[in-house]
Amino acid sequence: MSTDTPPIIVLASTSIFRRELLKRICQNFEVESPNVDETPLADEDARACAERLSIAKARAVLQLSGRDLIIGSDQVAECDGKRLSKPGSLDVAIEQLKFASGRTAFFYTGVCVLNLHTNTHESLVVDTEVTFRELSLIEIQRYVETEDVLGCAGSAKSEGLGITLLESILGSDPTALVGLPLIALSRMLRDEGVTLP
Repeated sequence: MSTDTPPIIVLASTSIFRRELLKRICQNFEVESPNVDETPLADEDARACAERLSIAKARAVLQLSGRDLIIGSDQVAECDGKRLSKPGSLDVAIEQLKFASGRTAFFYTGVCVLNLHTNTHESLVVDTEVTFRELSLIEIQRYVETEDVLGCAGSAKSEGLGITLLESILGSDPTALVGLPLIALSRMLRDEGVTLP
């Protein structure tokens, strides 16, 4: 990469949330949709799955020419050994929130920065511990009818009304829970020669 011109960065994601988060630290980047099977491997824990998928998403757009860096990211959530996936329907969202009520869930957000010139990457996972308060069925139904959570792992958007469902959030980076850990990503991009701020 030339040190005279900013590197061309690609976000390998279809998530509008990741796109909006990346805009906070990087004004100019391209977006490509990675075609990756997100099915967990047999006996794969949530943390390992999040990291593997973040790398796989970056590598899925590896064929791009004229670019410098690709960012891949994925989030996997679990609660008491049960995966909390993107619900896809209101019924599943309600069931997930009923299960999470009064429990603590762990959100593992993987991020990968792939250098297209060297074909090397750096990846890591940021953990966030989220404790849900005791939720009534009426509260859950009212929430899922108010906020679009069908594409949200765990069925609660902490950046929106979903924050009212929570007792506490513990983690080193609040943006990780939304889907892209900007503190870690900023350091990774600086290591690749991106000027931040």
